[in-house]
Amino acid sequence: MKVTAALVIAGLLLSTASVHAGPCSNAIAQFEQAVRESAKNRLAGPTASQTVGAQTGRQPTPDSVKRAEESARATFDTALARAKSLDEQGDQAGCSQALADAERMYSFR
Repeated sequence: MKVTAALVIAGLLLSTASVHAGPCSNAIAQFEQAVRESAKNRLAGPTASQTVGAQTGRQPTPDSVKRAEESARATFDTALARAKSLDEQGDQAGCSQALADAERMYSFR
């Protein structure tokens, strides 16, 4: 009897989850899993474009590196949040574009 109840509950939870899944939910989940798995790699993470100062040969300071990393993380987090929001709204084109933006910002090195 307990097994039957557990199966019914599991079935209801799965059907509820699929009702709320957006057009990009699977792709977002796969990307987030890859990001979590890359956490072991110290070189992996959000990236940003090179600054003009870096192109002119200026050496970065620890503080400027920290600010750049924080900025890249914030921009990445915003793009991923946008993909999730558009996914929840059912906007396939929008969430696909926002997810592609987030993917371009993340290096798995």
